[in-house]
This record gives sequence, C-alpha cells and structure tokens, in this order.
Amino acid sequence: MKADSRIFGQIEIEDDKIITLEKGMIGFPDLNHFALIYDEEKEKKYNSIMWLQSMDDPDIAFPVMMPHIVKEDYNPNVSEEMIAPLGKLTPENTYILVTVTVPKNIEDFSVNLKAPVVINMDNRKGVQMIVEDDYPVKYKVYDVLKAKKEKVGE
Repeated sequence: MKADSRIFGQIEIEDDKIITLEKGMIGFPDLNHFALIYDEEKEKKYNSIMWLQSMDDPDIAFPVMMPHIVKEDYNPNVSEEMIAPLGKLTPENTYILVTVTVPKNIEDFSVNLKAPVVINMDNRKGVQMIVEDDYPVKYKVYDVLKAKKEKVGE
C-alpha cells in the first residue's frame, strides 16, 4: 500500500504491517490505521524515536519510543477490559510505546508514561489507554538520554 506522509513523503507499507487502533489515539478517535516507521539501524539505540504514522490522514504522525529506553522499571497496570480487544498478549508479541514531546527547549523533552500505546504484534491490533498508575504525562527524559549517549560514547 502506498501512502502519503507530510513528514516522509510517499511511503510504501505492506498491508500486513498496518496497525489498527479501533478507538484511535486520544484526541484522534477517527484515525484508526497506523504504520510504525523507524530507522532499522537505530531501532534499539538509546534515543530511538519512531513515528506512528496515520494511514488515514497524511498530516498526522506521532513521535513515539519504547518506554524502557528512558524508564527501565516501567510496568503499567492495565485492566483486562482495556486489553481484551487485542487478543492474547505475551511478552514476545506485546509492543509498548509512549508518545514523545519535543518542545523548543530540548531539555524539556518528555514522554507520556500515563497513556501508553499497547500493540499485539501478532494481529497488529493496538490501543492507547490511560493507566491508573501514578505515571506522569510529561516525564522529562533529556538527562536520561544524555547519560545513555555519554555511556555509549556517541
């Protein structure tokens, strides 16, 4: 499937790579189909930002990252009711992402730990949910990423 993207131009996404969020992203309930776009060489690095590109609206792409990159003990409690539509989740098929905010002042770079996106990679179904845990909406990560960068010597 070819799709237009404001950020990436025209992209080619295999149909079986489309992620369906039946309820959309918070604030965007009518956008239900997404592609996860990332640089394969950087996927596992300390600062790997990926993009959850809407396939329904080329102007919408959410910067996301894996929460464990910035908060190793991240373990949100989710109710069975919230994740039931995703089917059977296992450690092997579950992908958790958090949205990223990069303001003008880079030191205020943050991720939203309160509303993760949980994806079953076997069936490509996902949901963004608000967790009841005491996680912040704006968890500042600049210092964490800077320390990781210094540790790996980049």
